[in-house]
Amino acid sequence: MVRVCEVIKTLDVGGAEVLLTERLSLAPKDDLSYTVVCLRARTRGLTDKLRNAGVPVVALSSARGSAPYLRLASTVRRLRPHVVNIHSPLPAGLLRPCLRLLPHRPRLVSTMHSVHLRRPTAVLNRLTIGLDDITVAVSPLVEGAPTTRGARHLVSRVHGVNLAEQRRWAQRAAATRAEFGVPDGAFAVVCIANFTWIKNHTLLVRAADRVVRQRPDTLFLLAGEGELRTAVAHDIARRGLGERVRILGHVANARRLAACADLVVLSSHHEALPVVIMEALAAGVPAVCTAVGGVPDLVRHGHNGILTEPESAEALAAGILEAMSPDTHRRLRAGAREDAAVVDMASTAVWFEGLYRELAAGRPRASRPLQPGNGADRCPPPSRA
Repeated sequence: MVRVCEVIKTLDVGGAEVLLTERLSLAPKDDLSYTVVCLRARTRGLTDKLRNAGVPVVALSSARGSAPYLRLASTVRRLRPHVVNIHSPLPAGLLRPCLRLLPHRPRLVSTMHSVHLRRPTAVLNRLTIGLDDITVAVSPLVEGAPTTRGARHLVSRVHGVNLAEQRRWAQRAAATRAEFGVPDGAFAVVCIANFTWIKNHTLLVRAADRVVRQRPDTLFLLAGEGELRTAVAHDIARRGLGERVRILGHVANARRLAACADLVVLSSHHEALPVVIMEALAAGVPAVCTAVGGVPDLVRHGHNGILTEPESAEALAAGILEAMSPDTHRRLRAGAREDAAVVDMASTAVWFEGLYRELAAGRPRASRPLQPGNGADRCPPPSRA
C-alpha cells in the first residue's frame, strides 16, 4: 500500500482546495491510501466531501500562532507517508527541509497553483523548491512563472473538474434556477468569485449597468464572500441595479450555479487557471472573461467564449451582449460542450496515481527532469483560435 499525504494550508472555498478535493474524490484507491493534512478548515463542505470519498482529513485548526506549522511537520512525520504532495507555498517552504531530514524520507512533490507570491513566501519558496523530487504546475502559465523558478524537475498538468458531476448539474439546471429565483425567460449571467480586489467586481458592475440598459431581461448573479462585498453592494444600489444584479453571498456547491447559467463571466485583474471557467465548460456553458493570465488557455475567443480587453467596462459589456445574441450563444455553447473533455479531472487523478506509484517505487522518472512535451506529462489546454 502506497501512503500519500496531501498537505494544503486551508480547506476553505478556493481554487486549489477545490481542485484537490475533486481529484481525491475521483482518485483510484485500490492500493493507494490518501490523507489530507491542513492547517485550517473553516467550512465543512470540502472536508465532508473528502471523508465521504474515504479520505481522512487531519485539521490543525486548534493550534494558534506558529503552532500549526510546528504541528504540521510532526503530523506528517507520524503518518509515515511514501509520498508527500504540498499544495500551498508557505507550508511547502517550511516542510521541504524538515522532510529531507527524516531517516525514512518520503518522496516530495509540490503542486504550484500561483503565479505571484508575497515576498517573504516567494523568497522561502525560491530557496527550497529545489528540494522537490517533482514540481507540478497546474497550467502552462504557472509553469513559466517565477513561482516555479529553481525547480529541478518541472511538469505542467492542467487539473480540471469532475466532468460527470458537472454534467449532472447541467441536467438539473431548471431546478437550480428556480432555487435562486431566476424568472422564466431571464438570461442568467453568473460570476462566482470572492469579493477581493483581484476579482475586480467594480468593473463587472459597471459593465452590468451597460448590459441591462440594452437587455433588461438580463439577471446577474454574484456568488462569493470577501472584504469588498459591502462596497460592491453599495455600488449596485447607487446605480439602481438591485433588481438586475443580485449578490448571493456564499453558495454551497457553487458549481451548480455555473451549470445553470446561460453565461459565466469573470472581470478579474489577474487569473491563473480559474476553476469556475472549467466548471462552466464542463457543463457546456460559455464564458466571457477579461483576457488576463491563464484565462486564454481555457477560453477560445469566438469558440467557447469571448475574451475582452482588461480594465474596460465597455469592452466587457460588449462581449456579454455579443455572447447573448441567439446565434452566437448557440455557437459558443456548442464550443463549450466540445471542449469539456479537456477539463476532465478523472484523467488527472489517474495521472497522479501513476506519478505516486513511480515515486514510491524509486523509478527513474523521479531522478531526471521530466519532459513536458512527451505524452501524458502534459495535459494540453485547448489550442487558441
